Order: sequence, then structure tokens, then C-alpha cells
Amino acid sequence: MDVDMIFKIAAIGIIVAILNQLLVRSGREEQAMLTTLAGLIVVLSMLVTQISALFGTIKSLFGL
Repeated sequence: MDVDMIFKIAAIGIIVAILNQLLVRSGREEQAMLTTLAGLIVVLSMLVTQISALFGTIKSLFGL
């Protein structure tokens, strides 16, 4: 796992938090929730690819 991945996740979190606060203060709670959900899905999809690569490395390491 690269440090670059951690910075990407942190940047997505900061952007989603700012958008969430702006939308809540303007009275659009539903869109704020959807924005937060979209950010979570993006980060989870990034992590799934990394976990898949980790399992592939472990599988090849032990010859399974």
C-alpha cells in the first residue's frame, strides 16, 4: 500500500466533509447524505482493489 493511497482517501474525506457541511447548511440534507454515501462507496471501491491485490500476493507467496 502506497502513501499516495492514504493521501487520496484523506482528500476524498475532506472534500466530502466540506460538501456535506455546505449542503446541510443550505437545507439539503438528502443530498448531503447521498454525497456522503457516494464518497464512502468510492473509498470502499479503492480499498477492495487493494485488498484483492493483497490476497493475490499472499496466495502466490504460499503457492495456493
